[in-house]
Amino acid sequence: MTTTSETQRSTTQPGHDPRPALRAAMDQVETLLHGITAEQAHLPTPCDEYDVARLVDHLQAVVRRIGVVLSGEPFWSVPREVESTDWLVDWAAGRAATEAVLGAEENLRREVTVPWGVVPAAGAAASYIGELTVHAWDLASATGQTGLLDPTLAQAALPAYQDKVPAQPRGGDIPFGPVVPVAPEAGPYETLVAWTGRDPGWPA
Repeated sequence: MTTTSETQRSTTQPGHDPRPALRAAMDQVETLLHGITAEQAHLPTPCDEYDVARLVDHLQAVVRRIGVVLSGEPFWSVPREVESTDWLVDWAAGRAATEAVLGAEENLRREVTVPWGVVPAAGAAASYIGELTVHAWDLASATGQTGLLDPTLAQAALPAYQDKVPAQPRGGDIPFGPVVPVAPEAGPYETLVAWTGRDPGWPA
């Protein structure tokens, strides 16, 4: 179990170990999976291209891709979606494979290839914290579970997202919409998802 202080530290700091926050982000997705009912599978989500079931399939791919990338294999070895018929069992299998890679500290010291280039493995891991955390908000918003979201994960994820996805340009090769303006007092998740071009007030 990770602590609040561990997830609040910037995941982009040189020498920072992103694994505690990454594991917390995976824990959060798993908690949300436990709370989804069969009747919610085809509800829309704030991520326009996915309903709930397809978003889960995408997350099944993400949890596997993390381990593949950090082991030095190309990210395209895992497709964008891994079709899942038993969400929790399939998630546990994907996570176990990734945990085996995370257990070896040397895997954070290599350079790896991700969709945005060749980067240090620790930086790639930090970016996946953001992807898991944003999609957790998508999933929670679609299934009425936003009260389960950990704000410290959004705080930890935002610096890596801002570093990887600048405010300009957007569109084309940058698969995010324009930054959505939010109030200065906006909460961590509102600020994070607005940076990714999502409406924090979805589905209003």
